[in-house]
Amino acid sequence: MNVFKKKGELTQFQILAEIAKNEPHLRQKDIAEKLGITVQAVSENLKNLADEGYVETKMGRSKYKITKRGIDKVKMEASDLKRFADEVLDTMSTYKSIWPAIAREDLKSGDKVGMVMDKGTLYASKDDSSAHAEVLSNAAKGEDVALIKLGGTIDLKPGKVTILILPTITQGGSRSINYSKLKKVIKKDFDKVGIMGTVSRAVVDKLNIKPDFEFSTPNAAVAASKRGLNVLVFTVGKMNRSIIRKLDDDGIEYKLYDVVLEDQEN
Repeated sequence: MNVFKKKGELTQFQILAEIAKNEPHLRQKDIAEKLGITVQAVSENLKNLADEGYVETKMGRSKYKITKRGIDKVKMEASDLKRFADEVLDTMSTYKSIWPAIAREDLKSGDKVGMVMDKGTLYASKDDSSAHAEVLSNAAKGEDVALIKLGGTIDLKPGKVTILILPTITQGGSRSINYSKLKKVIKKDFDKVGIMGTVSRAVVDKLNIKPDFEFSTPNAAVAASKRGLNVLVFTVGKMNRSIIRKLDDDGIEYKLYDVVLEDQEN
């Protein structure tokens, strides 16, 4: 559908719509301010609209009246615009209702599938599940598959976040860590690891740990835990406050471990 295909048609439609309101003493300046254009642009468009018989002018620039032809033009273009907007909304609604997952087996369009969250990733298969959907298009095992008509609830227990507080560089940085205590913590099973600060980078490098996220770590930790993943985060000094604040706001369970050597804490 072509809506306001020609240059300036939208502006003329808006000007006609303003005039059609029959507001008394409507001035070009009023129209310009309302539409966010110059008075000169309003004047030029009004001249064209008058020449084409859509508008009548009276008393110089102080009075405008929309003609029958102008009213018909506004109604037609408003209807076209509404149909176009409805089509866009329908399209957006379709996009919103389509969800991606990973196929655990070959799936065909129309198959009824169950959905499970495993290690933060949504999977679909023909197995029964508390959450269900319909396959939109064919997908082979391991491929991304489009799902529609989602229903039910995905069984998902939020993960926990463990926060390690490391010494700042003025406290000695990575050389002032109680590694015995630290290693006891990291023996636990974590799905994702995040770091905050340069000292954290030095520590994970020493321990040969590859972090999953380094930037926007508080947001990433919350997102991962909401998907059922357990997260370990290395923080430096008071940096832990920002992630704690984010976790508290989202109701995520967490534990704190201060691994600064005792003689460095003060």
